[in-house]
Amino acid sequence: MTYVRQTIQRAGERFRGGEPAAGIVTWHAFSFSGFYDPDNVRFGPLAACNEECLAGGAGFAEHPHRDVEIVTWVVEGELTHEDSAGHREVVRPGDVQRLSAGEGVQHTERNAGATPLRFVQMWLTPSEFGGEPSYEVVRGIADGTPYALARAEAVLHVRRLRSGDRTALPDAPWMYVHVVRGAVRLGGEVLREGDAARVLDAEGVTAEAIGAAELLAWEMHAEPHFG
Repeated sequence: MTYVRQTIQRAGERFRGGEPAAGIVTWHAFSFSGFYDPDNVRFGPLAACNEECLAGGAGFAEHPHRDVEIVTWVVEGELTHEDSAGHREVVRPGDVQRLSAGEGVQHTERNAGATPLRFVQMWLTPSEFGGEPSYEVVRGIADGTPYALARAEAVLHVRRLRSGDRTALPDAPWMYVHVVRGAVRLGGEVLREGDAARVLDAEGVTAEAIGAAELLAWEMHAEPHFG
């Protein structure tokens, strides 16, 4: 097992944002919105990993994006997505949603039901800017099925583990692991729900579940080029 450097961010170290009075609570892993830390802007192409909690009826009004790949993983509840390209979908636990903003798109996200909604949303900066926006939902993605994000030269890996299970994680220049549920042992550290690890030059990394666990791992191969 080889680590050039592994940095752990605990759930409680994330910046709290959102609008609690409007039923929106957000925990940010990176600089975002009104919070800026020059030493915590991105990791490879990953520029945001937000844990979002929306009360019934709460949501984000229509807003624009461009030159960003937005990948969403629903943990609990149902997320209703609508965008200016005509897509309207309900995203449920086990689905992977991708919105490639390209040269520009507007969308809304909301909890149209009464059950609380919790999801993890990750933003990656593409290697090349522009192009037509595109959208996709993969329903019920299976464990071990990689989800490639070609525009950002990145691959998402979903792992659902039983107690004691060990899983190999991808070798990559940048590897980011977010624990969705439960706890895992990674590189001598125990990561619990909401914790994340950033690993540079990952090689031979494994995770071991402590009880049932679910995690998301990004395999990333290029930093974005600006200008």
